[in-house]
Amino acid sequence: MSSKEEDLVLLDYWASPFVARVKLALEEKGITNYECLHEDHIMVSKSSLLMEMNPVHKKVPVLIHNGKPVCESLLIVEYIDEFPEVLTKLWTQKSEIQQKEKDDFLNFLKMVEGELGDKPYFGGNTFGYCDIALISIYSWFYTFQKFTKLDIQSECPKLIAWGKRCMERDSVKKVVLDEVQIYNYALELRKKYGID
Repeated sequence: MSSKEEDLVLLDYWASPFVARVKLALEEKGITNYECLHEDHIMVSKSSLLMEMNPVHKKVPVLIHNGKPVCESLLIVEYIDEFPEVLTKLWTQKSEIQQKEKDDFLNFLKMVEGELGDKPYFGGNTFGYCDIALISIYSWFYTFQKFTKLDIQSECPKLIAWGKRCMERDSVKKVVLDEVQIYNYALELRKKYGID
């Protein structure tokens, strides 16, 4: 993270597995200097800070960074991990991408694929929140493959099948860009910024 760890506050509840997910992500990143504010009687009374920082769902966890809230455990984990920076790094490097970076990326994809399992969608038979959160990244897979020389299709066939299934949905077709458009865009950016 770019800002000081002291600017981090986590709204917590001791029995929440979703809070545990966030704490684990903080631990893995070596971020330990944050304030943890415990919510008492989460089902009955909720603090005014929780109501202010998560007025829609009124639930923990909430990570407050420099006074701005990040809600929903998966979004918080992504925020902590700064996953978008990892993705950007895969296509913006001037030098050849190191094997460790390729392995890290593949391990991430395999972990996601493991969560999908044999289900058509992450929530089961219904296209839902997690699918929405992840499908926007799918259109970048082609670009990642081109720049990393990874074969995501053979490494993560269930994830690719899921992506193709999602891309057949009318709503996804309207919003998510074509993979070739994304690749051409990445090439233009590399040229513009003198990476190639």
